[in-house]
Amino acid sequence: MNAVLRDERALLPMMIGDLKAVVAIESAAYDFPWTRGNFVDSLAAGYLARVLCTAPGRIVGYFVAMKGVGEMHLLNLTVAPSEQGQGHARHMLDELVAMCRVQRAEQLWLEVRESNTRACSLYARYGFKQVGVRRGYYPALHGRREDAAVMSLDVVGSRDVD
Repeated sequence: MNAVLRDERALLPMMIGDLKAVVAIESAAYDFPWTRGNFVDSLAAGYLARVLCTAPGRIVGYFVAMKGVGEMHLLNLTVAPSEQGQGHARHMLDELVAMCRVQRAEQLWLEVRESNTRACSLYARYGFKQVGVRRGYYPALHGRREDAAVMSLDVVGSRDVD
């Protein structure tokens, strides 16, 4: 019997009831995680917030983005450490770019820790270009600050990705 492989992932609107799982993933992924309050504030502000589920109720990632005039700003995109390397981040980026096109956002912006080489590499492979640096943008260990790479994707000119 031949099995038909299907993508069982679902990207759903983030709800307050999802925040326990979201905050757990955030805390596992980062030394300086967003707080529950940061996510509550993002939802209250009407930001584009989605959770990625691989089964009903099983959240493996999420993103939060803020719409601007003619642009979108990706504020947070995270995959649970145990689920990384399976294409989830790329899947969420594909969906976010599709949403940008629907909302006529021509540019997608983000900041990423310069030390987060895995994320920097993903964004570069996806087509983002580094356009600047924000000095001391992120908190770091021992009271220091870390620079952020500012990256941008031309949504209108980007190709559809598989």
